[in-house]
Amino acid sequence: MDVFARARRMMVDGQLRTNDVTNPHLIAAVQDVPRERFVPPEKADLAYIDSDLAVQPAGPGRPARYLLKPLVLAKLIEIAKVAPTDRALDVGCTTGYSTAVLARLAASVVAVEEEPALAKAAAENLAAIGIENATVRTGPLTAGAPTDGPFDVILINGAVEFLPEALTAQLAEGGRLVCVMKRGPVGRGMVFYASGGHVSGRSEFDAAAPVLPGFARAPAFVF
Repeated sequence: MDVFARARRMMVDGQLRTNDVTNPHLIAAVQDVPRERFVPPEKADLAYIDSDLAVQPAGPGRPARYLLKPLVLAKLIEIAKVAPTDRALDVGCTTGYSTAVLARLAASVVAVEEEPALAKAAAENLAAIGIENATVRTGPLTAGAPTDGPFDVILINGAVEFLPEALTAQLAEGGRLVCVMKRGPVGRGMVFYASGGHVSGRSEFDAAAPVLPGFARAPAFVF
């Protein structure tokens, strides 16, 4: 077993199993995906740390972008209850790691990324590890992929301060949307359900994650 395979097993055993991530299909998917492939080469040794990991630095008018902390991502995917027949949407896929995990659980995945360099890296990474049931789209994260929907599962790959109607409208009947909802300094892992034309949410666990571009509320003007 090479060093990365050992690190992956330690991540699964030390970060996921000990924090009530129990879905055996999800555990197998995480164990199967080489996370080190999805980070910059100089950060490969950090791929399995218990932290959000920057994969693109901040630039002019552009925030840094991250792979979600492994536990937060795993718990979000677990509460989404992904089925083998599901169509999934991965919003903010960055370099494609979350897409690769979802692709091992769902029938198909559409990944959306607004940074062209990240979208290109995601497509290359997914092809390199043999993922054939995922497609990467480049465009605004808040818009999702309306021409590819509706979706049974939508994963928002980061924290949000509000849910755009454009995304909830892409949920199929009975569909689930999962995200970290940030209200002030507090974040909660949430699952939202679509039923009868309405969307309702339920809080599942404490979580922290960087806010995705476009998902921050505009500052309120105070007189």
